Amino acid sequence: MAVSATLPAEEDPEISAERAYLATARTALQRMHHDVVTTETQLTAAAEDNDNYTERYYQRRARELRALALVDLPDVPLFFGRLDFDADQAEVGTQRLYIGRRHVHDGAGDPLVIDWRAPVSTAFYRATRDDRHGVRLRRRYGFSGAADLTAYEDEPLAGPGADGAAEAASSFLAAEIERPRSGPMRDIVATIQPEQDDLVRAPLEQTVCVQGAPGTGKTAVGLHRVAYLLYTERDRLGRTGVAVVGPNRSFLSYIRRVLPALGEVDVTQTTVEELIGRAGADRPEDPAVARLKGDGRMAAVLRRALWLHVTKPAEGLMYAKGTYRHRVADHEVSEIVAALRGSMRYGPGRTAAAKRLAHAVLVQMERRGESPDDRTHNAVARSQPVRRLLDQVWPKLVPEQVLFRLLSDAAFLAKAAKKDLTPDEQELLLWGKPARSWRSARWAAADSALLDELGDLIERTPSIGHIVLDEAQDLSPMQCRAIGRRGATGSLTVLGDIAQGTSPAATGDWPELLRHLGKPDARLETLARGYRVPAQIIDYAARLLPVIAPGLGAPTSARRSPGALRVTPAAAEDLPDAVVAACRECLEREGSVGVIAADAAVRTVHERLAAEGLAPALLGDSENALEEGRLVCVPATLAKGLEFDTVVLVEPARIVAAEPRGLHRLYVVLTRAVSALHVLHAEPLPDPLRTA
Repeated sequence: MAVSATLPAEEDPEISAERAYLATARTALQRMHHDVVTTETQLTAAAEDNDNYTERYYQRRARELRALALVDLPDVPLFFGRLDFDADQAEVGTQRLYIGRRHVHDGAGDPLVIDWRAPVSTAFYRATRDDRHGVRLRRRYGFSGAADLTAYEDEPLAGPGADGAAEAASSFLAAEIERPRSGPMRDIVATIQPEQDDLVRAPLEQTVCVQGAPGTGKTAVGLHRVAYLLYTERDRLGRTGVAVVGPNRSFLSYIRRVLPALGEVDVTQTTVEELIGRAGADRPEDPAVARLKGDGRMAAVLRRALWLHVTKPAEGLMYAKGTYRHRVADHEVSEIVAALRGSMRYGPGRTAAAKRLAHAVLVQMERRGESPDDRTHNAVARSQPVRRLLDQVWPKLVPEQVLFRLLSDAAFLAKAAKKDLTPDEQELLLWGKPARSWRSARWAAADSALLDELGDLIERTPSIGHIVLDEAQDLSPMQCRAIGRRGATGSLTVLGDIAQGTSPAATGDWPELLRHLGKPDARLETLARGYRVPAQIIDYAARLLPVIAPGLGAPTSARRSPGALRVTPAAAEDLPDAVVAACRECLEREGSVGVIAADAAVRTVHERLAAEGLAPALLGDSENALEEGRLVCVPATLAKGLEFDTVVLVEPARIVAAEPRGLHRLYVVLTRAVSALHVLHAEPLPDPLRTA
């Protein structure tokens, strides 16, 4: 049976010893940080004689990142577990290891804390009595306040006391999972479960797709996998880069502290729109149009639209040099263009056409007895006659030119669409009142992926070493293609839940989504057992699944929480008072409180709570809203990926009515609570929930 601290922390000699060890480790970490900073100062002075600016910059940047990674965060425990090994485990090198968020060594280089990502640390997450990995005892620590060590729990895996150890240890893990929190998300490195650890430690070359029910920790798995890959493949990823892609800025604000807490401070965190970076979203658009623009068929339409700009020449090429005239006949120009058309990207194809035309001219020069060299060849390729001819048959283009013509010219759209789009779909795509030119056009959000597709057809998109793509179920096929291009030579961690797909063009199927990402052979795993959301809430939300995701199995939860679910009807005139009363009650308990309502109503709720003196923050008004207090008002469309200890959900029917996939949105907001969910409504609940 597991053994926990039984004396008060101040009187327990074991806790005193562990606290002393923690203090020693913190002192060592501070020394390591000081050594890096001191070395940087010395190397910076010595590097002044180095004329290679780029080399100096990257050396300095590497030292700066190393120093940041060694900063001791006072509110983050330096270690969270300990492994005691069998005496005969010589390969371990010691019989006791402390497992923490980063490696710490003493002045002689001996380890005081082992990084959780090191191979030997795997045993902390995977050792069982049947497969001990040489471990005889696993210890977990409890902390309070500013990382103050207050408790421990031992789990014997061998010898007396091993029976029932796992069951006893689970209560300690549950206490850590249920610990109230406020502000941004924190890491789960102390509570990673074996099935999660298997995904975290998947090799870099493997693209992993995780279908995760609410509360299963899929976002945490993705972030911890980034930290693990940077530990094991730092040189490779240092050259090619890592990006974490989330659904919106509020979500990125929520997760931004996780990687720094794990010692990783140089990871790009961005949204899909920012990663693509092609167009604004200032043009309102009908969801049906957005859905069509996100359809994978648009890729073929865009490709044709681009290459339709390459035409047959009306005349040949005439190049003059001195008194000589060198002519390339129109049929020969046609052959050159036809041979290159569609065989490579549009931009390089134009360059190759110029070089082949120049080569045809040089052949004629040689026939006249001249001896042209590479300089002559380059001069002819860049000459005005060649450029003028190419402007006619292979014009320079930017993506906006092509898309503007496609959406404003019915005849051109019909020619590019062929049989891929029906006449009704073509009519849906066409702008009613197009701008005068592509330079003044206003673009919609869905146009961004289309412009990116065209951009890649013109010039190759640079690739990233590894991309974590969260809430991927909301991506359209065209957005998937845009992200897939950026991971073409790397790998991805794809995270999401089909049941939470709320965008008009959501794919709705993982194999199809992975195909559009260019990773059809990705490893697809399901996390169905939740650790964060109580069973009462999961079961309540799961009533929607037969309607929104009929083929998806119902999730389960590892825990129940007394009083986790309350559903309270109220008269319409009494609902605002009921919301205020519910928030006051929630604030009497520890932890964060999220008040979620339909976007159109959330500001009114916020104003009422503020008038009552509850000082709520409003998500969306500020990136730091989650840190401005315990009470946060959340528009339903920004709730995805967030968690609160308690959620007050106001008027579910209005959330459903606000958008075509409103039931999917309701499933999302119903599953944001870690401890308790209080549903308040005046209007009738959606049918699947009425029997609650």
